[in-house]
Amino acid sequence: MKKSPPGTEERIAKMTFASIYPLYLAKVEKKGRTKKELHEVIKWLTGYDDKKLKSLIDDEVTFETFFKKCKLNPNTYLIKGVICGYRIEEMEDSLIKKSRYLDKLVDELAKGRKMEKILRVDE
Repeated sequence: MKKSPPGTEERIAKMTFASIYPLYLAKVEKKGRTKKELHEVIKWLTGYDDKKLKSLIDDEVTFETFFKKCKLNPNTYLIKGVICGYRIEEMEDSLIKKSRYLDKLVDELAKGRKMEKILRVDE
């Protein structure tokens, strides 16, 4: 199992979701996807609806808090592949893995993958 560089989890834990969210949004919109689709993906992963998402952004919660408060979708085990040079399914269950789940879903959205595939509907 490939380990992340030392300090990665601590760095991710301290980042605010509000600082990364605009980057996710810009990435998907640049590729012709919508804010609504981004929110649908985030809701699938975390259970957060638009109102809760806005509250978390407004409160500038850290990624650590963002993932501690969420109820991860039980089908996250279906998220596979490589993100940032690491195979998701081989990562230890940690904050890094949870943040990589989100990164992977945002990447799939930006790459034009069908929503049913991103949300692992037919798997």
